[in-house]
Amino acid sequence: MSGHLPVMLAEVLEMLAPRPGAACLDGTFGGGGYSGAILERGVGTLWAIDRDPAAIARGASLAARHPGRLHLIEGCFGDLAELLRDRGVDRLDGVVLDLGVSSFQLDDPDRGFSFRGDGPLDMRMGRQGPTAADLVNRLPEQELADTLFQFGEERLSRRIARAIVAARAETPIETTARLAAIIRGVVPPDRSGIDPATRSFQALRIRVNDELGEITRALAGAATLLAPGGRLVVVSFHSLEDRLVKRFMTEAAGRAPAPSRHHPGGLVPRDAARFRLLTPRALRPGESETTANPRARSARLRAIERVASATEGVAA
Repeated sequence: MSGHLPVMLAEVLEMLAPRPGAACLDGTFGGGGYSGAILERGVGTLWAIDRDPAAIARGASLAARHPGRLHLIEGCFGDLAELLRDRGVDRLDGVVLDLGVSSFQLDDPDRGFSFRGDGPLDMRMGRQGPTAADLVNRLPEQELADTLFQFGEERLSRRIARAIVAARAETPIETTARLAAIIRGVVPPDRSGIDPATRSFQALRIRVNDELGEITRALAGAATLLAPGGRLVVVSFHSLEDRLVKRFMTEAAGRAPAPSRHHPGGLVPRDAARFRLLTPRALRPGESETTANPRARSARLRAIERVASATEGVAA
């Protein structure tokens, strides 16, 4: 679809290995790039989930080109197991998750995800719940600082929170441009060239959309739905996401996880099927892709495959 470049598409298709007649899920439909390519591989049924009504509306044309094969579902990908089981689906041959923000969302100033253009401070992937403006104008200073540190890994989180609280005392912070200016006023540029507001915007977006919670639920749900030989492929874009995915897949493959105060009991359901790692190390995009699409630079791809148990026989 125009305006959207699916990241690491060739690698996703290689790891997912969709085959004719298979049933697959694109848990993060976005611009439909992965879905379109998977359908071209001849899968029998493709389910696609997105919490953004605009994404579902965009997908109608793709569904029309593949009648009876693409089924669009508006909802959170963290609820994928429930959404599919409500539709009578309890087995899948492949699941792909792209954890990045859609280009359509980033490029639309009215959605409030980016500081490149001025717009309302929204950041909701769906159209429900508190906005980023609600958070920056209502959270206590300490909770705001904790949010920026935990979800954005922002070392200067306390300084930024203090500046935000001082600014909102004068007038509410309602636009992306004003918030970015406040942050830039207290965070000096560094040698990386990354805008000083980047980490704070990431943190607010993650909290607004409960992204880490969504990822944790989606990984567990996908594990319960995959048939023997089925594959889970995940593309992530920052360290918080990638650490969750790496830990989940390491546990699913039966390797001892690193201790975590956030998930002391592990991420994988106790009764989950065993898996094998397809990517002992995360795959990275090639130089030609990052040149053509700079947004791909931080991408990491990891994948696992469900292993058939003795009672299930050999995977197809």
